[in-house]
Amino acid sequence: MGLEEEIAEIEQEIQETPYNKSTEAHIGRLKSKLAEKKEELARRQSSSSGGPGYAVEKHGDATVALVGFPSVGKSTMLNAMTNADSKTGSYEFTTLDVNPGMLQFRGANIQMLDVPGLIEGAAGGRGDGQEVLSVVRTADLVVFVLSVFEIDQYERLHTELYKNGIRLDTGPPRISVRPKGKDGISINASVDLDLDEGTITEIIREHGYANADVTIGEQVDIDELIDGIRDNRVYLPSLVSVNKADLIEPDYKETVDDQLREHDIDPEEAIFISAEKEKGLDALKERIWEELGLIRIYMDKPGRGIDYDEPLMLFEGDTVEDACTKLGGSFDERFRFARVSGPSAKHDEQQVGTDHELADEDVLRIVTSK
Repeated sequence: MGLEEEIAEIEQEIQETPYNKSTEAHIGRLKSKLAEKKEELARRQSSSSGGPGYAVEKHGDATVALVGFPSVGKSTMLNAMTNADSKTGSYEFTTLDVNPGMLQFRGANIQMLDVPGLIEGAAGGRGDGQEVLSVVRTADLVVFVLSVFEIDQYERLHTELYKNGIRLDTGPPRISVRPKGKDGISINASVDLDLDEGTITEIIREHGYANADVTIGEQVDIDELIDGIRDNRVYLPSLVSVNKADLIEPDYKETVDDQLREHDIDPEEAIFISAEKEKGLDALKERIWEELGLIRIYMDKPGRGIDYDEPLMLFEGDTVEDACTKLGGSFDERFRFARVSGPSAKHDEQQVGTDHELADEDVLRIVTSK
């Protein structure tokens, strides 16, 4: 039996097994096997692919992946928002390769990738799906591009990303597994778990651990437990853009809103655009900026003053140490202290160390040894 057939059999058994406390451990084992089989299939497909794949070198300050089914307008959107020149057309599979463009916004260079249109089964390898999904995994933000007439595409796209280990708008479960030499599986949880210890132990063993200390810091289901154990998932923010909004009648907007709610998308949070008419794109740029969490740091350069024209771009939560790393050179080794003015400082010219957390539009001067 081939690997794909094994995967199909496991998926069918999971689907046909009623979920309750008596079957919980069995389903946990099946899902663990399924995760392993799928990753093995992905490795095989990657190693056997003779083509160039879709590896795209990352440039700029952040990377955004435009995800959508064929012919929803991703290429038109990219061309309207960036300096890209992506071939477009009104037929299926018009984007034949990954097309990068650079969005320049608030001093940041944001790389936007128009990846080939995802189709159902992409995570299983259909339509070069694995290569396409591997590009999405390296992005900093996923932007769903939906047609206003096909909102249901969202669920199918979300499922394909999930199958490929991409988790959206959430963080990694607080789980650690530390192997040890003896004494079996020990489980320590800081909350009253819905999963019983027997199920957790079975899942841990299915992943090859005979002896381990397992720490769980939050309520988790079987899928989240497996995610935490495997530790190879990617966690990304996302937002939804609804294209071709200029083609609907005003009274149809309520129908679209209802469809969005059916997929747990707040219509107020979705960005309605017309890539063709270049409407709504400014609002989309603003949301991309917010979701990326970029911050601008104005460097106070010795003898030249404050550079407001080309800020150093960092992410929310980054520190002076991160700034030194981004600047490169010998800043890390020669660092003495820094002076900060702006939102993160208690007062102008505050002297800080490398662990000081910076904020948007701070002014930073790094003082180094000779």
